[in-house]
Amino acid sequence: QVQLVESGGGLVQAGGSLRLSCTASGRTFGSINMGWFCQAPGKEREFVAAISWTGVNTYYADSVKGRFTISRDNAKNTVYLQMNSLKPEDTAVYYCARGPKYYRGTSYSNPNEYDYWGQGTQVTVSS
Repeated sequence: QVQLVESGGGLVQAGGSLRLSCTASGRTFGSINMGWFCQAPGKEREFVAAISWTGVNTYYADSVKGRFTISRDNAKNTVYLQMNSLKPEDTAVYYCARGPKYYRGTSYSNPNEYDYWGQGTQVTVSS
């Protein structure tokens, strides 16, 4: 059983920054891809960013490119999402999720490709 625990959410003013963390249990973290998704009230869960198990390949939604950075520390079983220049439309619950060992095409953005999810952390950006 894999457990994912997110932290780092909160309330921030527009233009501010937050750093989300997601720590995973289990010994296979270093060989799996990871992703971040968000879900705003009344909306479907949306892809934010993903990272390969090596950390070499990263993928971003167009809406966050240049503002968010995904990274990982396999020694700490942790994946991060650095969120800069935050906007009110970034307000959502953010979830980390465990992906497949290999992404195919744009499968990194498909939530159905992820099998374990964290409980989520709320990010609220005020204008």
